[in-house]
Amino acid sequence: MKRECVSCSTGKFLGLFMIFGLACLMLTHASKTPSVTDGLSKGLGTNEEQKVVTDVGVRFKKLLRRAPRLPPRLSGNEKVSSGRFTGKPNEHDEEKWKARQRNVKEAFTHAWSGYKKFAMGYDELLPLSMQGFDGLGGLGATVVDSLDTAMIMGLEEVVSEAGSWIESNLLERISQKGDVNLFETTIRVLGGLLSAYHLSGGDQDMNLANTGPKPTIYLEIAKNLADRLLSAFTSSPTPIPYSDVLLKNSSAHPASNLLSSTSEVSTLQLEFNYLSAISGDPKYKTEGMKVFAHFKTLPKVEGLVPIYIRYVSFA
Repeated sequence: MKRECVSCSTGKFLGLFMIFGLACLMLTHASKTPSVTDGLSKGLGTNEEQKVVTDVGVRFKKLLRRAPRLPPRLSGNEKVSSGRFTGKPNEHDEEKWKARQRNVKEAFTHAWSGYKKFAMGYDELLPLSMQGFDGLGGLGATVVDSLDTAMIMGLEEVVSEAGSWIESNLLERISQKGDVNLFETTIRVLGGLLSAYHLSGGDQDMNLANTGPKPTIYLEIAKNLADRLLSAFTSSPTPIPYSDVLLKNSSAHPASNLLSSTSEVSTLQLEFNYLSAISGDPKYKTEGMKVFAHFKTLPKVEGLVPIYIRYVSFA
């Protein structure tokens, strides 16, 4: 029976498959490089031995690696020169992209009309209950966050409605509201104001917007908000800012677990740096960049800091 099994095609296939599987297991096991901790504690392996093992693992991984995905090829009428598209697409493609643009604008207008009807001035709209909800501190986050998108799309009616609401209500909201998250308020409200200032021509001493307030209105409100948000930096015992700010009295406090998100505190610099550039006041940039300087002093694992950092010491 043994000879008959080996002689048949199925037996041969199974035998070859078993040999291949054993070879893969041996190579995979050999490709594992001992960790630094294991090497120090057990004294296993020299640099040359580790290099041989690593080379075997790398060669094996190259055999199993998928071929990289190639970028899409351009059609004959879309040429590239110096990294930019040149030449006009054919009429069919041009009409297709215009239709897509219209669809995007219609979707945005539909979302805005629902928000304006049921939740104007609230942070967000709950679509099923058709009610407004202040989940981000009550600063009308959707109004401010939508303004720059409406400017880019050329929706002047939305720009006028959002800009007028900001001019009439936002400063009062800032001075009266309580607990807000530093990160969310920076990227949505402060960032929205700064984007509106830029797109309306404020940093060029121009007024490019046909509707809505003057660009300086956006800048003054942004400075008022940023001055209050700075308390998150100045109240912290380290350059890592606190996560929450009480806007009405410009005070800040840490999260209950005394942890700060690395991704949050290291992405505030865009807004604060730009505000310093357009206002001429370096204090916003100074506080924001202290975070990066502090990161350089922290212990790292393979060059990286953890997802969360303690306000007082490294976590």
